[in-house]
Amino acid sequence: MKALKLIGPFKQLVTMANLPLKGALTDDQLTIIEDAGILIENEQIKEIGLFTVMLSEAKRTEIEVIELQGNHVCLPGFIDSHTHICFGGTRAKDYAMRNAGKTYLEIAKAGGGIWDTVTQTRKATSEELIKKTLKRTKQHLKNGVTTIEVKSGYGLSVEEELKMLRAIKHANSQTPLDLIPTCLAAHMKPKDFSGSNAEYLNEISTTLFPILKEEKLTNRMDAFIEESAFSKEDIRPYFKKAKEMGFDITVHADQFSTDGSAIAVEFDAISADHLEASTQKEIELLAKSNVIATALPGASLGLGCNFTPARKLLDAGCALAIASDHNPGSAPMGDLLTQAAILQTFEKLSNAEVLAGITFRAAAALNLKDRGQLKKGLLADFALFHTDNYNEILYHQGAFKPCMVFKNGALVYDKHQTN
Repeated sequence: MKALKLIGPFKQLVTMANLPLKGALTDDQLTIIEDAGILIENEQIKEIGLFTVMLSEAKRTEIEVIELQGNHVCLPGFIDSHTHICFGGTRAKDYAMRNAGKTYLEIAKAGGGIWDTVTQTRKATSEELIKKTLKRTKQHLKNGVTTIEVKSGYGLSVEEELKMLRAIKHANSQTPLDLIPTCLAAHMKPKDFSGSNAEYLNEISTTLFPILKEEKLTNRMDAFIEESAFSKEDIRPYFKKAKEMGFDITVHADQFSTDGSAIAVEFDAISADHLEASTQKEIELLAKSNVIATALPGASLGLGCNFTPARKLLDAGCALAIASDHNPGSAPMGDLLTQAAILQTFEKLSNAEVLAGITFRAAAALNLKDRGQLKKGLLADFALFHTDNYNEILYHQGAFKPCMVFKNGALVYDKHQTN
């Protein structure tokens, strides 16, 4: 295989470069290169320019050329910065009961809720979890996602959390996507743990944290701060230990009640995710910080609750990422582009704000600096849409899927060959 590869022409190439990390965006701020080509060297973008000029040069040298037919718009590969796609079982019964008007407690008494997923995930073998995770990554890949965060949090014991994170690591080696693992052992105190919240978190931080570092299973630590999970007082020693050991912090914050965003700011978290309950006080706090605010519209759709106040967050000066929260309980859809388009309509977001939220701002939510934009030196991760205008993509509210997806410069999904 030749080291250099030229791909094009693209009717429009939307770079998502030269945009601020924080605050509102307008579509006229986008850099759009027409009739463009991308020159790839190994796994990175070497050059972006006018395809005809690049093609003439390629014909004189040893450069592989992939010349596209018809009109295509090229976008950076999408980044889904918050998912729970490693799990066993299903919560279809929960969904039906919730939509029939049953309360959370009624569903839990009927054997549903997070604990049902914990039970099914514990029953699953490592091989089963790997297989299920890989199946779900294929769905995301077809939707243009090239990097996806995957949380544990359905094991809720040292051994079962290790089983999940090892399964995620194995799955990562078997998919073209990059899976970014996160430890969510602080999802809730397991029902079969007889001690207090503080005792559970101490056992996890004392026993599990060192193994995660030793096996290089994750560099990210998450916690659910909520009345039904852990309080800010519970979490402070846990996050303090995580920070001391060099873990990046992210927080399930302000989903139903406020407290989580303040903890995210206190511990200089990479991101605070959910934020459906955030008030102006929390919004202003986040805006003054470096914490990425992550909206999870899939959870709002699944639970029938308010969306994250994305418009207010952006107008206050926050950096807004958008993620699918793909999980068996509240967000089973797992379609980032569709959910982002729906959030856009309800929160009145520009196309630039939505695309930023699923590309370079989502990369920032994972502390990744090598992707999310199309420019020299970054990973050659991009998705192609069969159209001549990028506005068509969100206009179809997620129904318009990419025809080709490239990861690290390699074609990893081609709709023309799979139909």
